[in-house]
Amino acid sequence: MPPNAKSEADAKPEAEPAPASASEPAAGLESVDQKLEAETHHSKFREVDRQEQLEQAEKAAEAASQRIAQVESTTRSSTTEAQESTTTSLPVIKKIEHAGEVVTEAIAERTGLPTWGVVAIIILVFLVVFGIIFFCVRRFLKKRRTKDGKGKKGVDMKSVQLLGSAYKEKPDMEELTENAEEGDEEDKQSEQKLGRLNFKLEYDFNSNSLAVTVIQAEELPALDMGGTSDPYVKVYLLPDKKKKFETKVHRKTLSPVFNETFTFKSLPYADAMNKTLVFAIFDFDRFSKHDQIGEVKVPLCTIDLAQTIEEWRDLVSVEGEGGQLGDICFSLRYVPTAGKLTVVILEAKNLKKMDVGGLSDPYVKIAIMQNGKRLKKKKTSIKKCTLNPYYNESFSFEVPFEQIQKICLVVTVVDYDRIGTSEPIGRCILGCMGTGTELRHWSDMLASPRRPIAQWHTLKDPEETDEILKNMK
Repeated sequence: MPPNAKSEADAKPEAEPAPASASEPAAGLESVDQKLEAETHHSKFREVDRQEQLEQAEKAAEAASQRIAQVESTTRSSTTEAQESTTTSLPVIKKIEHAGEVVTEAIAERTGLPTWGVVAIIILVFLVVFGIIFFCVRRFLKKRRTKDGKGKKGVDMKSVQLLGSAYKEKPDMEELTENAEEGDEEDKQSEQKLGRLNFKLEYDFNSNSLAVTVIQAEELPALDMGGTSDPYVKVYLLPDKKKKFETKVHRKTLSPVFNETFTFKSLPYADAMNKTLVFAIFDFDRFSKHDQIGEVKVPLCTIDLAQTIEEWRDLVSVEGEGGQLGDICFSLRYVPTAGKLTVVILEAKNLKKMDVGGLSDPYVKIAIMQNGKRLKKKKTSIKKCTLNPYYNESFSFEVPFEQIQKICLVVTVVDYDRIGTSEPIGRCILGCMGTGTELRHWSDMLASPRRPIAQWHTLKDPEETDEILKNMK
């Protein structure tokens, strides 16, 4: 073989690896392109994530801005409403102040007083009007208290339960009528039950005197708002009523224990047989009429006075005998340093009818007496055609402190008569000869100097009080 052929054959195998070296850079380029594509793909995903994050951030910012805007709008609306309310209230207050200033200035110009004086007078007038209204309401409530106390009646719960069970069992009509009649009888008994009184009687034939002891009372009805009463007992003989005795008042109790003894002197046995002993129980009330709870009447001819008698009796309702002359309310005030006694006659109620037309013309006489002699006297104005006069008239007397325990204050209600003589309706005696509520009123006045003490009093028979005044001599 020629040498050129060998060299070509040798050159061919040496030239064969050249295409392999050319393919290697092509594969590297492809891997680079894949890497670039992957990077661009990842960068796209990153951009998408960033855009989503940016969008979420923008949405959150928009929501926050909306919330801030809502809060700002609510605060603005509240502030505007407050400003509007203040702006609306301020002109009204200014108008009222301006009107008040105009009125006060006008009054000041007409009266010639300074403005502060006019304002003080207006305030004083309002206070006076308010005080009058308060006094009237208080007085009305106190008057209604006794009425409410009297109107209360107990309900027998046993009869109610019996009637309820009877209706459940559906009885015949005859049984229902029988139960109803029994309930009515029990109700009547409960209405008439006013309590009972324990007393003792002892007659002394040697001295012709009757000793009456008021021991105690039980199961009295409650006439006060607190569910209690302030009971006391009056003891006297019918028909003359010349001598009356009163026990002490026991506060806030329905079962008082008295244990007080009173003696009717110069009472022969023959005269005692024609008389009736009366125990009248009252509920004490300082600012209104004393309500009578009930009474016990003991005809002396029906008992044996030769023996000591002690027994219980049920109280019976009064049939219009107590307080038939009327009641009077007045206040007392004493100043020891000045030696001044002030009597204010306020009003009277339920006075006895003295005229033909069924009315009276009452006026009140006040007298200071000592040892049976009338030292001073005064009288009120005459109230025409009324049984419930209102006076509110004040009278002053000079009584030294050394003499205040030795005098008597006599208050007499008189029916004025233009043609004939004026007749006394009833009388109250206070002071050294006073008894019962009159003596208590006088003692309260002395115990509270410089302070007016008002109280109601039941008028007594003028003939009975005349005998008391005669005994002063």
